[in-house]
Amino acid sequence: MLKKNKRNANQTTSKALIGFEFEKPVSELEGKIRELKEFSVKEGIDMSSEIKSLEEKLVSKKCDVYNNLTPWQRIQIARHPNRPYTLDYINMIMDDFRELHGDRRFAEDPAIVAGMAVIDGRRIMVIGHQKGRDVKERTFRRFGMPNPEGYRKAIRIMKLAERFNIPIITFIDTPGAFPGVGAEERGQAESIASNLEEMSLLTVPVIAIVIGEGGSGGALGIGVGNRVLILEYAYYSVISPEGCAAILWKDGGKASLAADALKLTGNDLLKLGVVDDIVPEPMGGAHNDVEQMALNLHKAIIKELDSFEGMSKEEIVNSRYDRFRKLGVVNEV
Repeated sequence: MLKKNKRNANQTTSKALIGFEFEKPVSELEGKIRELKEFSVKEGIDMSSEIKSLEEKLVSKKCDVYNNLTPWQRIQIARHPNRPYTLDYINMIMDDFRELHGDRRFAEDPAIVAGMAVIDGRRIMVIGHQKGRDVKERTFRRFGMPNPEGYRKAIRIMKLAERFNIPIITFIDTPGAFPGVGAEERGQAESIASNLEEMSLLTVPVIAIVIGEGGSGGALGIGVGNRVLILEYAYYSVISPEGCAAILWKDGGKASLAADALKLTGNDLLKLGVVDDIVPEPMGGAHNDVEQMALNLHKAIIKELDSFEGMSKEEIVNSRYDRFRKLGVVNEV
């Protein structure tokens, strides 16, 4: 059951103040409608027909804009600062969340949150990247970019879920693993590689969901799932468009060209078999109607959990193995 929105109290940014260039036609129409409504009330003039006409035009314009987004525009939506994060979804669609901390080797990593929760009466283990809302929290969580201890915490908790035969849900939302010197010294690449191996052998279902940014190994470190889903305006890529552009053209400003070439949108990834399904978002992105997005995500998770009912541990491992073995397979004529 969907709970009342409990989004982070630190979120103070108004979505009305945040818009993209491609959204200008939509925001201009919304402004006109707002002005007409205020004028109608202030002057006591019935302008319902004019308002209705503009509202119909607004619906048409939204469909035209958001159904024809370029990959780069979709990335901008995926990075919207008001987009719901892992803890938002946990608070809205899950109950009895008990966060677990630490990797038992070095430290706690706030860039990854993890713990036990209940969804529709089912016990699950949930793990996800967590970005921040304000400057202080973003710094604290390193914009959702984990250190090695974050990935080691994640796999520790996944192994705990396996011990008690609890399904695992992961929420992917990171630009990538943290690129700091300390992270490299503590074995960033090894920690991600170890997670890939360990996750591939888990005997419980793993459902991985890209809810925003799915950047490189930072995303894949918790992304080896039996099923991999992606939200409609999210993206999943081996490298960021800016990084790709800097390598290919020595110019990060050509990120939009790189985004076109990387095939990182949900539709492209579905065709390639990288993801298994796309979870629809409200028109314009999850930040425009967080409660509806939570309902859509809740429905998708329950559907996936149901699909594993009655499967043996061996069947669960084999289904995950088969899924990833199919990636990159081509038929030559």
